Amino acid sequence: MATVERNTAETQVTCTVNLDGTGQGVVDTGVPFLDHMIDQIKRHGLFDLDIKCNGDTFIDDHHSVEDTGITVGQAFAKALGDKKGIRRYGHFYAPLDEALTRAVVDLSGRPGLHMDIPFTRSHVGTFDVDLFSEFFYGFVNHAWMTVHLDNLKGKNSHHQIECTFKAFARALRMACEYDERALNTLPSTKEAF
Repeated sequence: MATVERNTAETQVTCTVNLDGTGQGVVDTGVPFLDHMIDQIKRHGLFDLDIKCNGDTFIDDHHSVEDTGITVGQAFAKALGDKKGIRRYGHFYAPLDEALTRAVVDLSGRPGLHMDIPFTRSHVGTFDVDLFSEFFYGFVNHAWMTVHLDNLKGKNSHHQIECTFKAFARALRMACEYDERALNTLPSTKEAF
């Protein structure tokens, strides 16, 4: 379990995460569509997440979305600790109606996000789909993980985004889980991250 606070001139974000949770918690980022997507991470990853963001959404949602991703990533990195005994890798395919996304996660200590998602619209409601990548860049870079997100099929941008969050949640859950056969070892031949 870990708690991280991030305060800037643009946002004040607090995140508490329990990696061994049951998918509980309250998410209030000030960006309703982002809240809905983080709920997918909670529910499908079985992570307990409490997130509160007070941001300058009167300008636009960019700072709140990006800084929430950064803070959640920092909280995950802190909660993972030394990573002894975890599986390290995770992968999942998630469908949502016509959309299908593959997510692959490596808790490698090396940040890298590789996305191939050909959005069919620029907005889902009032949510700018460009902000989707800002959340993930913040999360991935500050959690020190490598993530590949590939939308293999999809015509509805809401479905494309939601099945990506679901696939990511399941892949991340798999990577964070303990490997009963290797509880006291680091999952790396380098013996370090």
